Amino acid sequence: MNKIKLLMISGLLSLNVSVNAEEIKPLEIEVYRSPSCGCCSKWLVHLKENQFVVTDHVIEDVQQIKDKYGVPKNMSSCHTALVNGYVIEGHVPAADIKKLLKIKPAVIGISVPGMPMGTPGMEMGGRKDPYKVVSFDKDKKYQVFNSYEGQ
Repeated sequence: MNKIKLLMISGLLSLNVSVNAEEIKPLEIEVYRSPSCGCCSKWLVHLKENQFVVTDHVIEDVQQIKDKYGVPKNMSSCHTALVNGYVIEGHVPAADIKKLLKIKPAVIGISVPGMPMGTPGMEMGGRKDPYKVVSFDKDKKYQVFNSYEGQ
């Protein structure tokens, strides 16, 4: 009887360790940005502060990356990132990227179109514009993934 309890307890402990190890595992993300974009650098800091390991590709023609990975023109922003098979376009909060990776929807990626004030990397004092994080798929179907209130 004691052996069974011991086996059950050690099984539960090993399960807990594997879950915790997965939660703290850093996420690798590749970012493609123009050399002239300062807000992109601030977004990279935001990612690093949220346990992302960033590979920063500074290139002259970011549009070629957007075209290659299927970013629709109306979803476009100043930088494009790739993480675990998904495209991240623009100033998407790290929490939304993590949510995307957790729920794994059948989409190409998510975007914050344009460059709204108050998004990660676009902080401007206390100003925060309302904005939406939008998912997009290969059929150019869009869905609000998350939304943020302005101030």
